[in-house]
Amino acid sequence: MKSAIKELEEKGKAAKAASKKLAFLSTEIKNKALLNVADALVTKQDEILAANKVDYGEAKASGMNEAMLDRLMLSEDRLESMSQDTRTVAVLPDPVGEIIEMKTLPNGLQIGKKRVPLGVIGAIYESRPNVTIDISSLCLKSGNAVVLRGGREAVNSNTALAKVAQEACYRAGVPQGAIQFIESTERVLVNRMLRMKGIIDLIIPRGGAGLIKLVSENAAMPVVTGGIGVCHTYVDKSADLNKAVAIAYNAKVQRPTVCNALDCLLVHSQVAPNYLPSIAKEWAKAGVEMHCDERALAILKANNVILNEVKNLLVPAEDEDWGKEYLSLKAAIKVVDSLDEALEHIETYGSGHSEAIVTEDYSAAMRFLNEVDAACVYANASTRFTDGAQFGLGAELGISTQKFHARGPMALKELTSYKWIIFGSGQIRP
Repeated sequence: MKSAIKELEEKGKAAKAASKKLAFLSTEIKNKALLNVADALVTKQDEILAANKVDYGEAKASGMNEAMLDRLMLSEDRLESMSQDTRTVAVLPDPVGEIIEMKTLPNGLQIGKKRVPLGVIGAIYESRPNVTIDISSLCLKSGNAVVLRGGREAVNSNTALAKVAQEACYRAGVPQGAIQFIESTERVLVNRMLRMKGIIDLIIPRGGAGLIKLVSENAAMPVVTGGIGVCHTYVDKSADLNKAVAIAYNAKVQRPTVCNALDCLLVHSQVAPNYLPSIAKEWAKAGVEMHCDERALAILKANNVILNEVKNLLVPAEDEDWGKEYLSLKAAIKVVDSLDEALEHIETYGSGHSEAIVTEDYSAAMRFLNEVDAACVYANASTRFTDGAQFGLGAELGISTQKFHARGPMALKELTSYKWIIFGSGQIRP
């Protein structure tokens, strides 16, 4: 126990020391390091995948659910995607040192803001080994050191990935200690990390509601939380129904185990008789279990043409289905009588993550965009786009559903603060 705590404290101090040098590291060195990481993810894929195979086998044997197993699994395609995301981060503008909002005051003082790194980022995450690379890449480009503490279920994968990132970065001239990985999976280390104020400047938890609650309630330093996604798609009375089928299918089926996947489908009563059979038929092909309110269930059971295809997947909705993040091939369906009712439902049951409307009515679209209080609000597009890479930000540290200091996908600029810089010519305050 003492040795594990000592490891954490020593690596934290090393990260703090490295952060002082990282803050002034040239963009050229940072980009070279990132390209090294991107290359190594491909050239060393055999050892990474071998480590992941061990984790996956143990997790499956322990009874881990399908959603978590999907997040845990790595493949050649996923490593290639991680490599490409890292290259994207390398070509993005370096935020460190950017001068913003420069102006000249009446007294001649020139005053503005200069972007600076936050310092040391602490990341506590579960299951997803890709987070090791995503966070390391973004922290490096934004001039921050990072202390990584992954979950027990992915320890072999994370160890392999962290080693790849460290070797690739240090080879390019990144200060030693910039990327720290805590190998011990003892749970006591999480609580210790949360008390390391003065060493760690920001904590970011990536995982389930339990982890996020633990970190939020116990951290001594600022925390950015999010990732819990109860995502709705509302099909308005003026929706293009073909478009609405494609959007809802993609939002639910494309990758159902992630936080930006659709959980609840709201359908206006005027289009429900035509729309629900169409989306139910498509969802049934993918095996989506549909938890329907009374009106939705009645519409689908009355449609004899498609009933045989979907009846085994129809389930009467219960109160707990509203506001539930499924992370699987399950979705709730509710028929509403107005945009007002849809907005009220989302306000009541949404998690502030991602919400979408499908409509050809500009006024309805703009009202939805204006009134829905969420990190990402869509008109006529799938919620699956809530992602740093999809937004052109490269990778992401996570999706923030809070409002301070970042919201939505957290990327480079969200990992910087600023300081005021003032140029004078001898001014004194009267």
